[in-house]
Amino acid sequence: MKSINNYDFSGKRALVRVDFNVPLNEKNEITDDNRIRAAIPTIKKIVDTGGSAVIMSHLGRPKEYKEKYSLKHIVPHLSKLTGKNVKFAPECIGEETFNMAKELKPGEIMLLENLRFFKEETQGNREFAKKLAGLGDIFVNDAFGTAHRAHASTACVAECFEEEKMFGYLMEKELKSMDKVLNRAEKPFSAIIGGAKVSEKILVIEKLLNQVDNLLIGGGMAYTFVKAKGGETGSSATEDERLEIAENLVSFAEKKGVNLVLPVDNVIADKFDNDANTKETPIDKIPVGWMGLDIGTESVELFTSVIKNSKTILWNGPLGVFEMPKFEKGTVSIAKAIAEATTNGAFSLVGGGDVVGAIKKYNLQDQVSFISTGGGAMLEYMEGKELPGIEAIRGNKINH
Repeated sequence: MKSINNYDFSGKRALVRVDFNVPLNEKNEITDDNRIRAAIPTIKKIVDTGGSAVIMSHLGRPKEYKEKYSLKHIVPHLSKLTGKNVKFAPECIGEETFNMAKELKPGEIMLLENLRFFKEETQGNREFAKKLAGLGDIFVNDAFGTAHRAHASTACVAECFEEEKMFGYLMEKELKSMDKVLNRAEKPFSAIIGGAKVSEKILVIEKLLNQVDNLLIGGGMAYTFVKAKGGETGSSATEDERLEIAENLVSFAEKKGVNLVLPVDNVIADKFDNDANTKETPIDKIPVGWMGLDIGTESVELFTSVIKNSKTILWNGPLGVFEMPKFEKGTVSIAKAIAEATTNGAFSLVGGGDVVGAIKKYNLQDQVSFISTGGGAMLEYMEGKELPGIEAIRGNKINH
């Protein structure tokens, strides 16, 4: 497989799939440009070494053209970040777009209009993919956030290029970071898994129980484990149909000799609101009409001590409803503990939209080893699934 590091882009037109699915405000201004910045090293490598770049991405989930989802809003900022006057193709396929791509000179960049204005993109339509493939001599996939989708611009386009295809720098970093955690983790290895539902994380928990020394469970999903053990969870969100699965995971952890750590106390509220009345209770003694919305003081200390004694750390999913200031203490404390452990030599991989948001909210993005740009793709990769956007670059057949 070709590497972007030593590939000669001179005189080549690279078709680059990036993930510019960034948040915009009412004025169509970018409020978080992290995903754009993450793709810049790949784009600069291409244009600074004599190639030209045709950039494609999606934005939002439109079913048809909607002005607020137009990638034209990205052009000024992309021009600023690359130091180039980025051209914009008003459609992602068609004769005008093809001619614009053909006329690109070395060092020039063109951004295509939103791929998802065509339903063929999410359908994985091969004819649509062929039209996209006609815009470049080589395909570079640098969009980890969509790697788990068999879309036209990810898996199908890659299949149109027999040899001339590769991963961009961001994709390479994502895969190396996950490979380090999954296959070369320095011990002790601790995973912190949070979020609302056990059902969304069952497979990744099962996979991790074969590898970690410590598995810390937090967030809403913890209450399903607590209830499965006979605890009183009040009005906390539980998945009653998953109680047996939670019990089985606890048994599996014991069998594997994994230290499965559940919160011991929590911050409860009488309603789902930042203005709610709150108090701390043992996690298995929540009164009727009250709900757990964050881990408590003792749990923070317990989780922190495990994290600080770890050499490899994986974090996916918040520990509470951190969007509300009253219930952010658990998540911010764990984020700071991971940052401190990283400073002391641990390798930390953080992923999932909510967790990335928390890391940024507390300004800790430079204090963890790697922040994954694709929460869903990261989980599926961790589960051991084959991701179409990755397999197609590696030359493996994809089932659409």
